Amino acid sequence: MRGARDPNAERVVATLHSHGRRLLWPTIVLIADLGAATFVVGRFAENRFVPLVIAAAVLVALVLWLLPLLSWLSRRYTITTRRVVLREGFFVRTRQELLHSRGYDVTVRKHALQAIFGSGDVLINTGLDRPVILRDVPSADLVQSSLHELMEMALNPIAARRLAQDVDDATSWGQR
Repeated sequence: MRGARDPNAERVVATLHSHGRRLLWPTIVLIADLGAATFVVGRFAENRFVPLVIAAAVLVALVLWLLPLLSWLSRRYTITTRRVVLREGFFVRTRQELLHSRGYDVTVRKHALQAIFGSGDVLINTGLDRPVILRDVPSADLVQSSLHELMEMALNPIAARRLAQDVDDATSWGQR
């Protein structure tokens, strides 16, 4: 049957980045850089210094605005119906996956500024060395409750299959 959706197919629930306020200071620096470059270029009587000022302004924009923007864009968290996928890195990419069916503990940690903006760090404790951290995600409480629901949905079918397998094993054992 074409067009019918498989209810067991994996679907993307959310794709998250860190809170956008992380780009506030780089953007202020970019605006100040452009303003200062324009001001300084207008002050020179000779045009031979203009390319140097423009080159310096471009360098400042690249280092203090573009690099933080690329860093922000390169870290992405994808939550699906089956797993959490963490991707980060620009030149060297790292991808980490956590299956909901494995079960984990989810904690939200907020400092004062995060509490004001409704964001927070979501700590996913898988029982390994250290927890996986979704850093400064918007609506951290909603992310936590969604992860709990997805984990429950993933654990229930597995528990049902295990129970059915145990019943089948017990039935077949009793028939011998």
